[in-house]
Amino acid sequence: MNEKKKGNERSRQSYYGSALVLYLNYFIHGIGASLLGQQAIKEFLSGRWGSGLEQVTMVAAALGLGRLISLPFSGPISDRMGRRCSSLIGIGLYILFFVGIAWSPNMQTAYVAAIFGGAANSFLDTGVIPACVELLEPRSGLATMLTKLFLSGAQLLIPFMLGAIAANSLSYNVLMYAAAGAIFVIGIMVTQIPLPQKKQQGGTQPSFFQSLKSAKFSLESVALILIGFTCTATFQLWLNCAQTFGKEVAKMSDPSMMQTYYSAGTIVAIFVTAVLVNKIKEVRFLLIYPMVSVVMLTLVYLIRTPAVCLVGAFVIGYFAAGGVLQLATATVNDLFPQIKGTITSIIMIASSLSNYTILTLAGTLGASNGAGAVILLNIVITVAGVILALFVNLRYSHMVNCAAE
Repeated sequence: MNEKKKGNERSRQSYYGSALVLYLNYFIHGIGASLLGQQAIKEFLSGRWGSGLEQVTMVAAALGLGRLISLPFSGPISDRMGRRCSSLIGIGLYILFFVGIAWSPNMQTAYVAAIFGGAANSFLDTGVIPACVELLEPRSGLATMLTKLFLSGAQLLIPFMLGAIAANSLSYNVLMYAAAGAIFVIGIMVTQIPLPQKKQQGGTQPSFFQSLKSAKFSLESVALILIGFTCTATFQLWLNCAQTFGKEVAKMSDPSMMQTYYSAGTIVAIFVTAVLVNKIKEVRFLLIYPMVSVVMLTLVYLIRTPAVCLVGAFVIGYFAAGGVLQLATATVNDLFPQIKGTITSIIMIASSLSNYTILTLAGTLGASNGAGAVILLNIVITVAGVILALFVNLRYSHMVNCAAE
């Protein structure tokens, strides 16, 4: 009996090692997700392409397009062919993204590479996250939170990476090639690590569209899905455009530090919100957090100083990127307990659509009206999110009663 117990413990420890290897993908994903939002990278790429900074923002929008294209089938591939397969596809696509951006002679080539990057995000989400949930079962909340932690940790370090590259008079391509090489090594490790066998489910599972037909959408549930759009716009606009505002409008000497403050705010939010959500209903955060974001964005736009930009970066990192999308997903899952996978896909599609459309709009708006106009756009969209959240909160009891029927 003791030998069996020791064997189970050794198996569990090997699974912890497997989870760590999978989470390393999210450290590299943290670099990929925020790479094109760095002011230094924007200036580097726009100089090479002979274009304006706004074209780099438009390329960043293609990350959302890549997610939109791949989301409908990345999940089914993970379910049918396994978590390892989906993770390896995501790794391969991320290599194409980093190498493509580093090599890109023009915006068009970089745009295609960014589509690969968005698709990589989808395949990692549907491969790594379910695998880690299964590896760390029954601590699914911890498993999901750690993906955000690794991602934010990388984003926290990016300014220091860029600073070290600049201090040694190296090309910023070094970071991209290093990230590609690192995730390639991680991919080799992923082929070797032990993963639990997927539990077979009895009966035929309904398709995405079959599940969608059975859903009864209300105004409240539609509002929640739209919050997935608005909250993503808030942090994506900040992540990709705030450093340009900091340099051009607030006259910051080192706008890359906004990234560090933003990531620090996100990491703090992960831990604090994880505690608070056990005491306060998730739906309340959907109203409170965007309200604080609106106030902070307004202060950044009106005061326009380096100090306020740094404070704003931390606050937006906490209140916009620190879990609103995840909490909206959890709330809408409570309304559709029978089709959680389908409804999660829908809100993530709304999030990806926001990434693509809003950043494309920001690129156009920034080119003609400057970085301040993008901050104003962010304020307007975040206010729309507050209105949607107010409606959802006022109707929450009705929503829960309908879901229970």
